[in-house]
Amino acid sequence: MHSPAPATGQFKRSMKARHLVMLSLGGVIGTGLFFNTGYIISTTGALGTLLAYLIGALVVYLVMLCLGELSVAMPETGAFHVYASRYLGPATGYTVAWLYWLTWTVALGSSLTAAGFCMQYWFPQSPVWLWCLIFCAAIFLLNVVTTRFFAESEFWFSLIKVVTILAFIILGGAAMFGLLPMKDGTPAPFLHNLTASGWLPNGTLPILMTMVAVNFAFSGTELIGIAAGETENPEKVVPLAIRTTVVRLMLFFIGTVFILAALIPMDQAGIVKSPFVLVFERIGVPYAADIFNFVILTAILSAANSGLYASGRMLWSLANQRTLPAYFSRVNRRGIPINALTFSMLGGVLALLTSVIAPDTVFVALSAISGFAVVAVWLSICAAHYAFRRHYLRSGQPIDGLKYRAPGYPLTPILGFALCLLACIGLAFDPEQRIALYCGLPFVALCYAAYYLTRRAGQKNALGENHAG
Repeated sequence: MHSPAPATGQFKRSMKARHLVMLSLGGVIGTGLFFNTGYIISTTGALGTLLAYLIGALVVYLVMLCLGELSVAMPETGAFHVYASRYLGPATGYTVAWLYWLTWTVALGSSLTAAGFCMQYWFPQSPVWLWCLIFCAAIFLLNVVTTRFFAESEFWFSLIKVVTILAFIILGGAAMFGLLPMKDGTPAPFLHNLTASGWLPNGTLPILMTMVAVNFAFSGTELIGIAAGETENPEKVVPLAIRTTVVRLMLFFIGTVFILAALIPMDQAGIVKSPFVLVFERIGVPYAADIFNFVILTAILSAANSGLYASGRMLWSLANQRTLPAYFSRVNRRGIPINALTFSMLGGVLALLTSVIAPDTVFVALSAISGFAVVAVWLSICAAHYAFRRHYLRSGQPIDGLKYRAPGYPLTPILGFALCLLACIGLAFDPEQRIALYCGLPFVALCYAAYYLTRRAGQKNALGENHAG
């Protein structure tokens, strides 16, 4: 039976620079920063958390420089796996696409679970799964209207987050220096928490162990590369978006983490309650904890919004490259890959499962799996950039022909690759996050096997059709 021709269509270039910057910030400022930071403080101590985030910021900067050169030279929707296919081999490209899909689908699950935790702050007796179900429906609707509507909603979602993070840095900074009194009357905690349990209470190993959790917190920056195919003037907009995003991330993350580490004792940090809410409860600013809980909720839903966008585009891109059934490449009249988005909502189902089974332990495991997958994708970006530049120069083209060049080549992709690899090795030392390797490595092997099996089947079918002809 012959299947009908897919309505593949094309995406509309309807995103502007402000959408791209806010989409990237929206993807980043979410569950990782608002919840995982508590886990990192409890594992590494205050100074260890700062060091881990500084290394994480360096890794993101290096990966983004590599991605900038690739996405300006080849602006395509769902870009990473296209670059990996071209410069590292088609099987690797296929695996990278599935890994990135896994990153965001799992992140969608953990974001919705975290949103359920937020609602329990106000409704302690309500089940997390009920909130997950409500938010699943809301996020899906935001994604299926139009790309411009999605980008606009994400812009405002992200703006709320950015303003609040700045307010947190100002209020938290005032509390650190004793300008805002603590609720329990304790003196200004500046440097107290940083030194109370020693500079590095558990040594330097926990910094290595939590690197993937830090990278998970930074994941989303690379959304710029995915959205390049839906952006006006990518050669101007993409480098600008990369520069502004990286600078803002440094300011927001390092400033925020410094304040959190100074204000929250190591033994009080965790993941069930956001460290941000803990800080405002300790400061005692009226209604601040409620306001911040609301902002965290919008932040998490914004990250879920970006996550569904990214995972849907990845599936569409795989189908468009004919490595998945044409069913996933269908785009409706408004330019939305509806089938791919529906399949990607599996992450929402994962959220329901985690919130019912064991939210506190499964949540860390989900974040670790998502973190492993994103670090693996970052590895491929660094490797693809290294191979791309070598291939470009070997073909005799002038270096001036590249509209955007990553500075520091070849050190930039090599150092980025080495630090990402180190983060993956660190997972082996953390019993709570080791599951990421147990799930991630077999998943990678399965993707390679699936690629070769489907490719062989496709070749046999093609040969059969040729003989029949």
